Amino acid sequence: MKRILFIFIVAMMSTAVCSAAMSNSKVRKETLFLTDKMAYELKLNTEQYNDVYEINYDFISGIRYLMDDVLRGEEWALNRYYDYLDVRNDDLRWVLSNQQYGRFMQAAYFYRPVYVSGGRWSFRVYITYTNHNHFYFPRPYHYRTYSGGHYRTHYNNVSYYRGRYHHPNYSGVYRIRDNKTYHTTRRSDFGSVTIRPNSSVRPAGKKDVITTRRSSNNVRSSSSSNSNSTNVRSSSNTRRSSSTNSSTRRESVKKENTKTKDTNKSSGRTRVSTDNKEKKSSTTNNSSRSSERTRKL
Repeated sequence: MKRILFIFIVAMMSTAVCSAAMSNSKVRKETLFLTDKMAYELKLNTEQYNDVYEINYDFISGIRYLMDDVLRGEEWALNRYYDYLDVRNDDLRWVLSNQQYGRFMQAAYFYRPVYVSGGRWSFRVYITYTNHNHFYFPRPYHYRTYSGGHYRTHYNNVSYYRGRYHHPNYSGVYRIRDNKTYHTTRRSDFGSVTIRPNSSVRPAGKKDVITTRRSSNNVRSSSSSNSNSTNVRSSSNTRRSSSTNSSTRRESVKKENTKTKDTNKSSGRTRVSTDNKEKKSSTTNNSSRSSERTRKL
């Protein structure tokens, strides 16, 4: 019983490893490794290096949620994978020169980068370049900021990179699904996958996960900063208004106190003057009385 339970746990763990989708940081690492080796072999300049990074990022980010269905043998997922791959290779032919694209197509680990073996999918470039920590070039300037803003869904399904370069572009056949050797290519890439019967049509509830966005981080950060600034401004205004109110109240209280003090002083002064007058009148009366007494005597 314990042995059966152990086998069941191991099977569940292996399934979880195979079906776990890549995180954003993992997508960037895989994109950087593939782009770095393409820049080394194809001798890309800086502008090409940055654009190829974007194209590879869009491809890897698009297929990371699709590969679970490929491993399960869903034929529609396999077809969808090659759609993503054809879009990626189409974008690359506008960035690479004619000679560079020819060398690109001859290297299967560049032209068809993904394969399945042992129930897992991986990148062919790791077979040729076994040191996964070695890089020939530094990271692109937008390594952490690019999030799919140049994907063609934002440009009416037209390649963003078309017409950006003036060197001769590759004009031959680049699409794998339209190639005569498509089934041979698919067996080479995913020959170990058992295709399920009646799985050529994608289920109605199954939709592509759109992972590319146009600078949403900047919009979120700006909106959050604006909201924070408005909150700070409103709080400062309320504080200022409360402080002004309190100051005005204090001033009014001070004025009232001074007025009462002044009135008290003035009343005190009037009382003192009246007392003095009364005293003077009494003294004069007494003196007059004493003078009259002396006269009588």
